[in-house]
Amino acid sequence: QVQLVESGGGLVQAGGSLRLSCAASGSIFRINAMDWYRQAPGKQRELVAVIRSYGNTDYADSVKGRFTISRDNAKNTVYLQMNSLKPEDTAVYYCNAVIATMTRGASNYWGQGTQVTVSS
Repeated sequence: QVQLVESGGGLVQAGGSLRLSCAASGSIFRINAMDWYRQAPGKQRELVAVIRSYGNTDYADSVKGRFTISRDNAKNTVYLQMNSLKPEDTAVYYCNAVIATMTRGASNYWGQGTQVTVSS
């Protein structure tokens, strides 16, 4: 099976920066899209950013110009660089990846989440 592990969350002042990482491990044949989602208490989970296999990216309007998604295919890792953070960015951030294993077709996998808290 495949495991995704997020790291890099924490507490930061408004205007500060954090860099989230999500590393995939397991019997991986190919990683297609890799995404970041976030969910605040009482809110729906929302898509923050997506990066496709050849590097094309999309962002939620709320984070455009502030967040950057990237990936290192050699490390099976996706990153989310978050700059100019606002209190409304406070949420648990989850990575998601569409991955084909050596024995299965492509499926969605989720990380456990990492907490990001932005204070005023």
